[in-house]
Parts: sequence; C-alpha cells; structure tokens
Amino acid sequence: MKKFLNKNILDEKIDIKSLDYGELCNFCEEMGEKKFRASQLYQWMHQKLSTDYDSMSNLPGSFKEKLKESTRYTCLEPIRIQESKIDGTMKFLFRLYDDNLIESVLMKYHHGNSVCISSQVGCRMGCRFCASTLDGCVRNLTSSEMLDQIYRIQSISGERVDNIVIMGSGEPMDNYDNVIKFLRLINSEKGLNISLRNVTVSTCGIVPKIRELADLKLQITLAISLHAPNDELRKTMMPIANKYSISEIMDVCRYYIEQTGRRISFEYSLVKGVNDTPECANQLISLVRGMNCHINLIPVNPIKERDYRQSEKQEIFGFKNKLEKNGINVTIRREMGSDIDGACGQLRKSYMEDSHEGGSVN
Repeated sequence: MKKFLNKNILDEKIDIKSLDYGELCNFCEEMGEKKFRASQLYQWMHQKLSTDYDSMSNLPGSFKEKLKESTRYTCLEPIRIQESKIDGTMKFLFRLYDDNLIESVLMKYHHGNSVCISSQVGCRMGCRFCASTLDGCVRNLTSSEMLDQIYRIQSISGERVDNIVIMGSGEPMDNYDNVIKFLRLINSEKGLNISLRNVTVSTCGIVPKIRELADLKLQITLAISLHAPNDELRKTMMPIANKYSISEIMDVCRYYIEQTGRRISFEYSLVKGVNDTPECANQLISLVRGMNCHINLIPVNPIKERDYRQSEKQEIFGFKNKLEKNGINVTIRREMGSDIDGACGQLRKSYMEDSHEGGSVN
C-alpha cells in the first residue's frame, strides 16, 4: 500500500467508502487482489448498502481480514429516529465512528422522497437563525459520511431516495473537496446513480468556492442562503456578509448560470419585523430582476437561543405576492416535521442537552 490512500488523519486508516471506483481498483491491486474484487466490494458498499465486511458473502475471508486491519468502514449508527405525525417526515440522529453526532431528514413528497443531509459536525458560519451553528464547527464530514446518511436512511425506511439536498448542518463550500467527491460517488452508475439534476447544494455565499464549483459545470442546483436584500441587514443575520458583499455574490451567481446553464435558487428566511417588510421585498426584486432564478421563502424556525420570530401568514403571502407581481419565480417552503425538532441542528442539540443533563437518550 505504497501510494495513496485517502487516509483519515484521525485514525490513519483508509476511508474505503470514500474511494471512487478507480481508486478502489488501485487499492485492491496494492492489496494483492484481482481487479474483479474491486467490483464486488464496490457493489456491496454502494448498491447493496452493506453495513460491514462480514456480510459480503462472495469475498474471501483472508481479504476481509486485510480490509478490517487497514480500512475504516463507514456505517453510521442511528441513535434517535423521530417520525412526524403531521406529514410522515423522518428525522435521524446518527453517531459517527468518533462519537460525534449529525442529523439528516427524510421528507416525503408526491413527486418523490428527498433527503436533507449534513456536510459538517456543527457549523462555523454563525447565522443567527440556525441552531446548527450554536456550538461552532467540530469537523468536516468525509464523503463516505455524507453518503452513508443516504444509505442508512434508505435501509432503515425502506424508501428509495430520489432527491438530495445538502442543506443540513454545516456549510458545504467550507468542506468543498469532500462535497465534490460525494457528488461524484452518488452520481456513479456503479452506485445509487442519482442524477446530479436531483441534487441541491446550499451555501451561505463563499464566493471563491462558488466560482470553483461553476467551473466544474456540474448539473446540480445551487441554492444561495441570501436572507436579506442589502449588506447592512445581512451582516446582522449572517457573519459571512462581512467578508463577501451581496454584489460579489450576485456576480458569481451570474457566472455560475453562464457556466452551467442552471437556474439559481435563493433561500430567504422570513423573520418577523426584520426582513419581511415591503421595502425589503422591493430591494430583493431590484437585486434579482432579469436573473434566471427562483426565490424560496422560508418561514423561519424559532429557536430558543435566538430572538427571531416567524413572520405572520399575512406578511409571508404579502411578500410572495409582491415578488410574483414583478415577474419573480417564488414559492413558500412547506414546513416539514415541525413536531419533531425539524429545523437544522435542533435534534442534535436537544439530544446533547438530554445527555448532559442525565436525561433519557432513547
């Protein structure tokens, strides 16, 4: 095992599920195995969604032992699963191999099942309306840890995942390399082969990484967490606004559209008395007019550590109607799982608080 191997710095073992097919072929060759073993192994990991090496029945025992010694096989442990009585949304809290916790959500729509996955343990972006960022960022997730959120959800729920949203805990562009590797793996015809057109990546606006992503010309949907129509207001809500202005974000969004031909989605969390005014709506219209984009209005999820409150229905629909009258494509995001700690970071935080206080964790 001379030349690569995608070793995880935390435990110096090879993160085998993060290897693409070509890398896995090289790995098996270095292990002294024939190339067809790579095909068998890849199928067990990415199609049959096996939870361990022992269940891989057509692999020789000697090969399995070598794999156990030299690799880390990512398989997330579900420690809490909640299902909404309102809409069937399922929220999963997973334990990672190093005891860190992440959460994912399965949302069931008439057009198919969507999974919202995390890209980091926690987040360092500091957005004031998000529970994920309250304790900062612990570490990036590997591409295998992002993949396995989907694999475990499919296995546990028995539901086929049709759409993926990287919009859970973490900032995907802050974990760029692992996210790109994840996209290649989930799209592989040797794996789940989910079309990149069915994948949305959400970012709060790390401009250089968005430009880098645009140059790859991937057919994903890019969602920008905008949440305010001017820099002054955005700075009070999102610390990243102190580094990258809205003008810079709009410029790179136009570049993204030019490079990919894909429509941009702007996420806009409506906060009562903060960014839901007619003036804000007019500024937002001026900002995006003429751009190939879609506005996704999100009634903010209140969290107890922040003083933000959800806009009234009258304000939400008034904001939407003003945008529509000016030719802007807009929808109001349907609230999913509101009875099961549905917002990003809430389930992880409540579990950690229970554990810290000695309460029940089951």
